[in-house]
Amino acid sequence: MSGLTYDQLIISVTDNIDKNDKNRYFIALSGPPASGKSTISENLAKDLSAKGYNSSILQMDGFHYDDLILKEKKLLSKKGAPETFDVMGLINFVSRLHKEDEVVIPIFDRSLELSRSSAVIISKNTKVIIVEGNYVLLNSYPWSELHKFFNTTVMINCEKKILEKRLIERWENFNLPKKEIDEKVYKNDLPNGVNVLKNSIGAEYILEN
Repeated sequence: MSGLTYDQLIISVTDNIDKNDKNRYFIALSGPPASGKSTISENLAKDLSAKGYNSSILQMDGFHYDDLILKEKKLLSKKGAPETFDVMGLINFVSRLHKEDEVVIPIFDRSLELSRSSAVIISKNTKVIIVEGNYVLLNSYPWSELHKFFNTTVMINCEKKILEKRLIERWENFNLPKKEIDEKVYKNDLPNGVNVLKNSIGAEYILEN
C-alpha cells in the first residue's frame, strides 16, 4: 500500500496494463462518500483512453435499490449504506465483463437520485474497466467476492472536514431543509465513510483528495 499523486497513479497503472496479458484490466476505485470518486474515475477513464487504453466505468451506484424497494425493506433512511445495494447484481456484471465482449450496464443518475438500467454499452474494444464505488473494497461478504476480479486497487483518502463540507453542499443542491441535511450527513453519509476507511482491504495505491 503506497501513497501517490494522480499523475504517479497514471504512470503506474499504464505500466501494469502493459504487463497484463488479459483482454481486460480491472481497476477498483474506492473511497468515502464525496471523496471525489466520480470525478477521479472519469478523469482516469479519459486519460487512459487518450493513451490508447480504451476505458469504461462501472458504477457501484448503478446498483442502488430503487426507493420503492428501500421503503419496503425499511431502509430508505439508510440509502447509500452497504445493505441498500444489489451487490450480487454488481458481482454478476463484473463477472460478465471478464467473460463477455459486450455488456450493457446500468448507471446512477444523481440528478434523479436513482439507477437507470441498460444505459451504457461497454464494447469489445474496452481494455480497462474502472469499478467505482464506496464499498468495492469492503472486507465483508458478499462485497469481498468482488476482490478476485481486480488487477489494481485504489483507495481515495480525504480529511473528515472536507468530506463533511462536500456532503453538506451536495444535499444543499437538492434544496433540502437543514435538519434533513444534518440527518443525512451525520447519521448516514459520514458513518458510511468511516466504514469504508476502517473496514476495506488495504489498497495497492492511496490517493489523497
